[in-house]
Amino acid sequence: MSTPLSGMLLSHFLMTGAILFGLGLIGFVTRRNLIIMFLCTELMFQGVVISLVSLSLHHGNFEGQTFVIFVLTIAAAEAALALGLVVLLYRGRKTLDGTAWALLRG
Repeated sequence: MSTPLSGMLLSHFLMTGAILFGLGLIGFVTRRNLIIMFLCTELMFQGVVISLVSLSLHHGNFEGQTFVIFVLTIAAAEAALALGLVVLLYRGRKTLDGTAWALLRG
């Protein structure tokens, strides 16, 4: 079975996805600004999306590309929810520092 994506090109796409995911993970763990943490989770989503699309194309099926639609839908819902939460939290304490919200009172 011939694949439209050669092995060398597939490895480039997978490496790009892994690098994006790794950068997002490092940024999420090391940063304390809520907006930066939110952007890092989006970067991790995009790394996974690149890997899914490249593997789907390599194997010649559309299952990975179909799953990407669901991942992007979840990412959009997460973006709307996270931005609303960031605005709400900023109104409460006038800071976007994640450590200020480590001990929330009920």
